[in-house]
Amino acid sequence: MSNIPFSGARLWDSLMEMARIGATPKGGCNRQTLTALDGEGRALLARWGAEVGLTLTTDRLGNMALLRPGRDPSRKPVAIGSHLDTQPTGGKFDGVLGVLAGLEVMRALHESGTETEAPIMLINWTNEEGARFSPPMMGSGAVMGAFSEQQVLDTLDPEGIRFGDALKEIGWVGEADPAALRNLEAYFELHIEQGTILEREGLNIGVVTHALAQQWFTVTVTGEESHAGGTMAHRRDALIAAAVLIQALEAIALEAGGDGRATVGQIAVEPSSRNVVPSRTVFSVDLRHGDEAALDRMADALRSRAAALAAERGLAIEVTPFWAFPQTPFDPNLAQHVRDAAEARGISFRDLPTGIGHDAVYAARRVPSILIFTPCLGGISHNEAESITPQQAEAGLLVLADAVVATAGLAKG
Repeated sequence: MSNIPFSGARLWDSLMEMARIGATPKGGCNRQTLTALDGEGRALLARWGAEVGLTLTTDRLGNMALLRPGRDPSRKPVAIGSHLDTQPTGGKFDGVLGVLAGLEVMRALHESGTETEAPIMLINWTNEEGARFSPPMMGSGAVMGAFSEQQVLDTLDPEGIRFGDALKEIGWVGEADPAALRNLEAYFELHIEQGTILEREGLNIGVVTHALAQQWFTVTVTGEESHAGGTMAHRRDALIAAAVLIQALEAIALEAGGDGRATVGQIAVEPSSRNVVPSRTVFSVDLRHGDEAALDRMADALRSRAAALAAERGLAIEVTPFWAFPQTPFDPNLAQHVRDAAEARGISFRDLPTGIGHDAVYAARRVPSILIFTPCLGGISHNEAESITPQQAEAGLLVLADAVVATAGLAKG
């Protein structure tokens, strides 16, 4: 593929230009989904796509699909995708690398006049991050049947704004049926690792073989408010009980061994007064493991410890399922295309799993899919300090491009 001018420099320039939309003082990005800034990023991608002849279709959930035709109209598109939305204090590369690397593939094919047998499609999925509208990965999840379209449209953000209304406000409601994006031959996603395996081992590419199973919960602890100056005896302090259970989660993850992970990312306390013993505490729980039976045991341990703690302290603890997906394998044939591409280019690689959800995880439910990782500095992501090098971005681009073109096939004659 050496005659196709895939340009790491042009990819890097595009990453930096996109990063100016929603740029933060600490060098990151705040381009949350369905905000005016998200609309700006979408418009820039649409303009870039039009410049190389891509046809844009937008569905009713705002998922953007930019199509380059192939010689064989009977073949389904080979898709490249990720997302442009960020966390409130996000970085320049999470998701964006995958979208703009896909754009660079399209630019280079256009510039060289290269024709592929299958069409190639670039997808920008709506609301991968889940920072404003939760849970995450709504656009790809709805396309692949994990959520209903109406469920997504009716989701509210913390300010009570409806997803569908926010989408309409920024002008990105399309007419296409989201389910049409299931009609793909293959799906590729390039993403920063958001971990340290590749960096520690001095490798440039991760071939992701599977995604760990996840179970998310909302835990509500209900006690009794009282004056902070009162006696410590007989208190029904919801926050203290929550703290004990949160500490137990670390032990639950360590006891599970292997890939066991437990995280609490949100806590709300009521009545939130300095001199009142809290009567209600609500917190999130995120459990992950590479073995679904082990994950079920972790969830059972959470419920068991919650029940014991509630009885011991005379209060109520409710553990409510919020979101889940099973361990998900990626397509072995596409994984081999990625390995072959890295090997041919002399780019170092290894197989590894991901403990992090990506649009590729939902895509893999319906479409042969593969996730490709590049290193990121210190494994830092969802952080303004998120950083990769131009060389790492270029390595990811070249492996992605070669694997996509090999899958789509170069037109003959």
